[in-house]
Amino acid sequence: MSEAVTTPTHCPYCALQCGMNLRPADGSVEVVDRPDFPVNRGALCGKGRTAPAVLSSRVRLTGPLVRCPDTGALKSATWEEALAAVAEGLRRTRADHGPDAVGVFGGGGLTNEKAYTLGKFARVVLATSQIDYNGRFCMSSAAAAHQRAFGLDRGLPFPMEDIPRTGCVILVGSNLAETMPPALRYLTELKANGGKLIVIDPRRTRTAEQADLHLAPRPGTDLALALGLLHLVVSEGRVDEEFVRDRTEGWEAARAGAMAHWPELVERITGVPVPQLRDAMRMFCDAETGMVLTARGPEQQSKGTDTVGAWINLCLATGRAGRPLSGYGCLTGQGNGQGGREHGQKADQLPGYRKLDDPAARAHVAGVWGVDPASLPGPGRSAYELLDALGGDVKSLLLMGSNPVVSAPRAAHIEGRLRSLDFLAVADVVLSETAELADVVLPVTQWAEETGTTTNLEGRVLLRQRAITPPDGIRTDLEVLHGLARLLGHEKGFPTDPEEVFDELRRASAGGPADYSGISYRRIREENGVFWPCPEPADGAAHPGTPRLFLDRFATPDGRARFVPVVHRAAAEETDADYPVVLTTGRVVAQYQSGAQTRRVAELNAAAPGAFVELHPRLAERIGVGEGERVAVVSRRGRAVAPARITTAIRPDTVFMPFHWAGEGRANTLTNPALDPVSRMPEFKTCAVRVEPASPRP
Repeated sequence: MSEAVTTPTHCPYCALQCGMNLRPADGSVEVVDRPDFPVNRGALCGKGRTAPAVLSSRVRLTGPLVRCPDTGALKSATWEEALAAVAEGLRRTRADHGPDAVGVFGGGGLTNEKAYTLGKFARVVLATSQIDYNGRFCMSSAAAAHQRAFGLDRGLPFPMEDIPRTGCVILVGSNLAETMPPALRYLTELKANGGKLIVIDPRRTRTAEQADLHLAPRPGTDLALALGLLHLVVSEGRVDEEFVRDRTEGWEAARAGAMAHWPELVERITGVPVPQLRDAMRMFCDAETGMVLTARGPEQQSKGTDTVGAWINLCLATGRAGRPLSGYGCLTGQGNGQGGREHGQKADQLPGYRKLDDPAARAHVAGVWGVDPASLPGPGRSAYELLDALGGDVKSLLLMGSNPVVSAPRAAHIEGRLRSLDFLAVADVVLSETAELADVVLPVTQWAEETGTTTNLEGRVLLRQRAITPPDGIRTDLEVLHGLARLLGHEKGFPTDPEEVFDELRRASAGGPADYSGISYRRIREENGVFWPCPEPADGAAHPGTPRLFLDRFATPDGRARFVPVVHRAAAEETDADYPVVLTTGRVVAQYQSGAQTRRVAELNAAAPGAFVELHPRLAERIGVGEGERVAVVSRRGRAVAPARITTAIRPDTVFMPFHWAGEGRANTLTNPALDPVSRMPEFKTCAVRVEPASPRP
């Protein structure tokens, strides 16, 4: 078939949002390389190449489902019946218990148009403050640290193309080879250009194997490690005094905090030898330019905001911020984790990254929406706190594009909270473990069947374009919200055309930190995406977008970055005699997030068929298990069972489990919901466990 019929679009999975072309094939589509898109330059991982498999009616939802009151089973229903049931469930809860008894939970994979409309629906139609989204579990700690230090949160303040041209990269808690395989080329190109790579990870991952220096700290000690490096920067006279004087505030307090973390103390806390600490500091400071990139490792901790802040302090003290080819950046995880939090899904935010408790922000957005600012509810609970409140004062929940039964910390408890609801409605493309608990399940369109924008980890606003017609019986999320709004008394204000929604989003974001007002579908198509902030100039000329932030000034009122003084503190849950081992969690290359979609792809399941427990040979010998034998991992919250994978690539005091699976191998049964006091991020990345054979040997 001719290449002329291909549709340029983007992968439905991670925040790279790799470019791809789609070509019709046997009622579905096939993926064709798109080498002109600069982020992945045609490269795709197995998840992206097999994404069309989830479009099949054999694995997806094909019509609405409503729970039968007589049998308790989900049965087929018409759209009219399903939407009426959802509207009645939400209306009844509001009437009986008030608007805040209705919760809304969104997803980091929703397009900007869906995220914007969901936030508007919650606050205008339901008048509830109880809305958050699973992106809270992704990079909220980095976002909070960005705001404190720079006055603005965008995952990367520079495009990916800058990474290979810097002098040294410190990669903290990221395994790009498994989580974002097409991005690994940026690190190999860095090394080919003579740059240095330092990887910090308790496991010797495929990414760590590429490093010039690999540091393997004990999980939960990244904060001490960053402070130890800053101590060495000071003690060896490597501070960029001119940059600190001219472009920052608060250095003396941050310096004092770092000087309390001398190298020998940091070695005792982290397990990283002092010579390796010195090597890392010198490698970073000897390069003319440098970057620190963090991911979920340091961020998914109960001190994640301070941990990221410590890495930012290192960048500021060495002049590795606000300059070309230097800076701190966060590698956003979910496909629209960046855009999803900018436009109204988070409990405390309005579109354009405006604060919900800011009177001027409320007045601006209320004007776009045509409502009284006083009618908008205030900030609500964060994601875990909202899920934990289900069945208590939150009686009903509308959930779109998330699977917390698998992805939430203390997952068995959250599953119980979902079961205790008076009413649960789920909109999804597949019958996830969470959808199986719903009173109503609404089948919605997928990436190839709809048009909408996403914002990738660089802050580049992209356009996914519809390539095929969705099957009969499937509606878009915008059509779902339009239908529910109409049934709940709002005939206008919820259009179903994504470009019309985006135009309203542009107006709502205008003048805000994440200003999209100068971006249009036309510009995105013509320019391969547009970087925000991109305001609409008063003179009508096109703003070029902002690929690189902070080169002239930071986004604080005085233009100066802020050092934030931090000190190391222990994880929320330390090991002891009963739970002597640390569990850390993460991902594998062939699965994605909760696995709701990728676990339905035969090729991906063949590569990664189920959960496993990675442990060191010394630990395996001590507990008496061999390769492939079933191991039980037990925390204070529950028990998970999976086969053992024995490897020297992990610390002897640590075990690793991927979190993609439900059932007895569900890693998040074990994880600790202790929250960061600023970001409200749960402590996914470290908890105390014991490890034992799943059953006695004969």
